Amino acid sequence: MRVAIALTIAGCSDTDRPMTTLAPKSDLAQWIQSLYIQVTTWDAIIFTIVIVAFILAVFVFSSRVGEAAPASTASSDLGLEIAWTLGPTLVLLMISVPTIRTIFRSQPAVPPKGALEIKVVAHQWWWEFDYPDGAKASNEMHIPVNRPIRLSLESGDIIHSFWVPQLGGKRDVVPGQINELTFVATVPGVYPGQCAEFCGLSHANMRFRTFVDSPDEFAKWDKDQLAGPVSISASDSLASDGAKVFADSPCTTCHMIQGVSKGYIGPDLTHFGARTTLAAGVLKNTPENVAKWIKNPQEIKPGANMPPLLLPGPQLNALVAYLESLK
Repeated sequence: MRVAIALTIAGCSDTDRPMTTLAPKSDLAQWIQSLYIQVTTWDAIIFTIVIVAFILAVFVFSSRVGEAAPASTASSDLGLEIAWTLGPTLVLLMISVPTIRTIFRSQPAVPPKGALEIKVVAHQWWWEFDYPDGAKASNEMHIPVNRPIRLSLESGDIIHSFWVPQLGGKRDVVPGQINELTFVATVPGVYPGQCAEFCGLSHANMRFRTFVDSPDEFAKWDKDQLAGPVSISASDSLASDGAKVFADSPCTTCHMIQGVSKGYIGPDLTHFGARTTLAAGVLKNTPENVAKWIKNPQEIKPGANMPPLLLPGPQLNALVAYLESLK
C-alpha cells in the first residue's frame, strides 16, 4: 500500500509534469485542490454506499425462486422516502457550500491591500503584461513571492483563456470585457502557462511563463525593465550593424525598442535578449532559434502575423546579434 502511495505521489511530481494541477504553488491553487479533495471524498462515500446497497439488495434482501416476497409496510416505505430525499440534499449542501465559499474567496471585489496589479492583454498568439509603474513584458510575467497579485485580463482580438495550472484559476479573456484573477504565489519558481480556449490555428503555441521571484529579484527585474536596453559595446561591430538593419526593416512598424522604434502591434523587444524564450514560449531564446524564427515564422507558428523578412545571410546574422544584445 505504501509503495502504491509513493508511486502515485511520484507520478504527480511538478518537476516532471510542470502543467500539473496537483502541485499547488499559490493560495488560489491550494483552495481549488482542497475543494477537489472534498468533492472527491463525498463522491467516494456515495459510491461506497451505492455499492454496499447493491450487494445487500442482490445477496441479502432479494427473494429466491419459490420464496414469498418480504412484507412491506407504509411506515418503512415512508422512512425510505425520507432517507433518499434528505440524503442527496445533505450531500448537495456539503458540496455546494464549500464551492460557493471558494468562488467568493477567490474573486474578491476589491484588490487585497498591497496587491501588485498587472494588466494582461491576450493577442493571437502572444501575451502582453503591463505593470503599474510602466514596465512591460511579453510572454514572461514576473511577480514577487508572497505578495497579492491582481491580474486585469483583456483581449486584443478574440476569446482566449489565461491559465497557469500550478497557480490555479483559469480565467476566460473576452473582448470588450475585463476579467480579474487574484492570488498569492507561495513558492518561488518558473511556472508555464497556456491559453486554454481554442483561439485559432496556433492556439497550442500561445504559451507563456510566470516567474515567481524573491522580492529583491523582482525589484531588480522591474528596475531593469524600466531602463532602456544596454548600450551596444563599441567592439561589437556585428550588433552595431544589426541595429542599422533593424532600423531600416519593417520591424520598426510592429515592435517597440525604447529609444529606437515605437511599434505597438507585436511584442516589445526592448529587453528581448534577457528573455528565456521566444515566439510565445515555443522556442528557447538562442541565436539559432532567433534566426530560424526571423527566416520563416509560419513554419514555427502557423498563422502568425509576422511575415518572413527574407534577409541575406550577413544581414540576418547581424540582426540576430543585435536582438540578443538587448538585455
